[in-house]
Amino acid sequence: MLRTATEDEIRHGKVTDIYFERTAQILREKKINKTVRAEFSVHSFPSDIPWAVFSGLADVVDLLTGKELDLEAFPEGTIFTPGLPVMTITGKYLDFGIFETTILGLICQASGIATQAARVVRAAEGRTVLAFGSRRMHPALAPILDRNAYIGGCHGLATKLSGDILNIPASGTIPHALVLLVGDTIEATKAFDKIIDKKIPRIALIDTFSDEKFEAVNVARALKGKLYGVRLDTPVSRKGNFLEILKEVRWELDIRGFKNVKLFASGGLNLEKIIELNEVVDAYGVGNFISNAPVLDFSMDIVEINGKPVAKRGKKSGHKVVIREGHLLNYKAVLADTKPPKAKVVTKTYLEKGKPVIKLPTNSIIRNYVLKQIVNLPLTK
Repeated sequence: MLRTATEDEIRHGKVTDIYFERTAQILREKKINKTVRAEFSVHSFPSDIPWAVFSGLADVVDLLTGKELDLEAFPEGTIFTPGLPVMTITGKYLDFGIFETTILGLICQASGIATQAARVVRAAEGRTVLAFGSRRMHPALAPILDRNAYIGGCHGLATKLSGDILNIPASGTIPHALVLLVGDTIEATKAFDKIIDKKIPRIALIDTFSDEKFEAVNVARALKGKLYGVRLDTPVSRKGNFLEILKEVRWELDIRGFKNVKLFASGGLNLEKIIELNEVVDAYGVGNFISNAPVLDFSMDIVEINGKPVAKRGKKSGHKVVIREGHLLNYKAVLADTKPPKAKVVTKTYLEKGKPVIKLPTNSIIRNYVLKQIVNLPLTK
């Protein structure tokens, strides 16, 4: 038995900090169940992250549907900055207080992964980016990782289950294990070509045994025009300069008439390495940098009780919505009843008394929304 929470346990509030259970016990004993408005925001982003992608909303909507609650939020995939009320829940505290831990878990990690994926895609400047990070997380979380990497702009993913769930063909061709077991790079690639569906691109892994540039040329010759690309992996195990190795491979392929063969890079990539390798690389497989994304530190704070503004120290009370003035990131939080009549209101209502009032977009629509927003955004602060 895998040590994971079941969906039923999550939906019944079992995955909660114990003090929320004790709070609920006290409130019920004292017959206190006031209507509250609680908003979710991030005070600051980790390290050098200048903007973030809001994700996880679909799961929150699913969790809260059917409960007597109102839910307002940014559309999933919206780029945002710190200090904004990105999501707001209104209803009886005992109807949702016990889910605070769960709701934060649904949006903190999802938004972190989507943000890091978007930054990688932005750094790649239009080149293909595949999410290879499932092996760096608990397997139960693979679909969560892959969905948010895709929403963040990745073109594909490596895990079969995630591909089935998201209706996106999983990507991946040859591991080092196949080359080692067959005993030869060319023979392993030829076996792949003979056995695997012809619709799958033929991409050879060329850094198992011999010098990459010679392996690339030999495989290209052996496949006689059917080779789509070559992949170089685990650059940290190489004593040479990864960029220079890639340049050599490109040179040797080109002068022999294989200019159409694309170069794929993977293994330990981050923003700086991707920017450096863009000169010669056509596509990337990125694992740790996306899967190990820092979570966004959302918090939930009560800002109204029974319609009256109230908040703890350091928080602004009152029901707020967010408007955008001009530039993409020029946000402003204003009291809901004072927003300018012609303002571009980012905040939307998703649930009224537990009933959905907006149809949620597909993952591909969210992804396109993200890609449209990040075109000219800076990668770092």
